[in-house]
Amino acid sequence: MIDITDLCFVILCVLGSILLVVLIILGIKMIKTINKVNDVVEDIDTKQKKLNGVFDIIDTATDAVSIVSDKVVGTIATGITSLFTKRKKKEDENNEEE
Repeated sequence: MIDITDLCFVILCVLGSILLVVLIILGIKMIKTINKVNDVVEDIDTKQKKLNGVFDIIDTATDAVSIVSDKVVGTIATGITSLFTKRKKKEDENNEEE
């Protein structure tokens, strides 16, 4: 007759072997998936490096436009301020003469 401990040992060995095979298959699939993800990440990285130059050009252009617009706004503001100060000076001179 077969002893129950021997039967449990055989069942555990069979289940352990099945578990080992399943884990090996899952490990191989995981390695393949990681390799595919790595390829995608490398592709994205190379495309990002190519686009870096374009973004640098856009950044330089926006900085130049910002500087020019700041100067134009500053000039207009100075002109408007000088017009109002001249009018106030003329009004003050007229009030002093009276």
